[in-house]
Amino acid sequence: MDVGLLFQMLLAVIGAVVLYTFIGFVPGTDETSVLMPVTLAIVLAGVQPIIVLTFFIAAIITLNLMNAIPTALVGLPGGVMSTPMIEHALYLKERGLATTSIKKMATGSVIGTAVAIPVSLLLANILAPFSDSVKAYAPLLFVFGAIFLSLIGKNKLLALLSIIPLGLLFQGLRYLYWGIGAVPQEKNVTVSFFLGITIGPLLVSLLGLLNKQNRDALPRHEISKIKLNKTDGKQASRHTFQTITKKEAGTSIVVSLLSNFLFFLSPVGLTILFGEAVANKEKDPVKKASMAITSMSALSHATYLSGVIIPLIALGIPLSPVAVGPANALFNAPPVFTLEHNLHHLLSRWEFIFAILFAGILASAITYFIAMKYARQMTIFVLKKIPHEAILGLFIGFILLLAYMDAGLINIFGVLLVGIVCGTLNEMGVNYGVQFMILYAAPWITTHLIFK
Repeated sequence: MDVGLLFQMLLAVIGAVVLYTFIGFVPGTDETSVLMPVTLAIVLAGVQPIIVLTFFIAAIITLNLMNAIPTALVGLPGGVMSTPMIEHALYLKERGLATTSIKKMATGSVIGTAVAIPVSLLLANILAPFSDSVKAYAPLLFVFGAIFLSLIGKNKLLALLSIIPLGLLFQGLRYLYWGIGAVPQEKNVTVSFFLGITIGPLLVSLLGLLNKQNRDALPRHEISKIKLNKTDGKQASRHTFQTITKKEAGTSIVVSLLSNFLFFLSPVGLTILFGEAVANKEKDPVKKASMAITSMSALSHATYLSGVIIPLIALGIPLSPVAVGPANALFNAPPVFTLEHNLHHLLSRWEFIFAILFAGILASAITYFIAMKYARQMTIFVLKKIPHEAILGLFIGFILLLAYMDAGLINIFGVLLVGIVCGTLNEMGVNYGVQFMILYAAPWITTHLIFK
């Protein structure tokens, strides 16, 4: 590995930290919708595989921690993974302990990262010898994955009922494109449908505003004033483990370790399950909230890292909610990456380990310092200068551009159709994971369940 490549990896870490520090402070952004398009663009630009992996690992570490900061300071979740922390963060904020929340979140993130990376690498190496057996049944595994995620979701029956109709929609659009010559027969449009699923809920909300009755029915609130508590810049120089108790540190290590073995389950679900379970053991309300904040921050990092590292190194196919969601471009981004030719096949074991450790250590150190010292200033800047709508508009425009590049003008309308259908199902309780699994399972479903 030469100096030039190391320098590019360093630039990838810095770029990911800068970009996702600002995005993470914007309340209400979804991890999949902000991680997936940028990673996809980098892959399609022809960036070297090891640099792509370095960027992605640094991006998820930065985004998960920065998403939690607005939750502690203003009670607004930065992303889906910080939503379980709202109740506990607000409790601490109301008692003037917002600074405590930030410290514990930052330390929890370091613990989660430090536990997840070595354990995930070890589990990936244990599972790797079985990868050929697993991949032989990959299409069927996606079907079982859709059924499994349906059964652990909010609306189990609707999720199960939606599997075949959604499979028909995805595969039907592909046959339409092949039939009219929009794409060659050997091209399988997947990425832009994936992006359509990602923006679905947002698209449905925006299109709903075109209906006057819906607009009139929207609740009206008075302008709310957001008060930010002051944070102490000197805390950035403190040793990491001076910010939490030994019990909080030990508990965070244990739950982070356990979550690695359940990498195929929902990160949000695991964060709520383990985080609430350990917090409920505390009787004192402040200790309970502190335990929840620390352990949930550790869990959000551990679940995300294990969810991408284990399938990527051991299998090469996206068999976890994280791998099939935000990290999908690392597995499947035609024509650069396919399920038969992606990072799993291009990088050696040592390149995987070096890139993950390089990005993990650097990103954790930089984001810990930023969170401890500049959280308040960053929150004020983002809330005053960067409109939420501008970020969302930028990503929607970006996705429509990628749709056009993938299969021409007709695909823009195809992506809108996918977005409207999947967004509606999402609002009714059929989550992203089920829909992503159906997208991959669609060819098998239409071949084995519909036409035969």
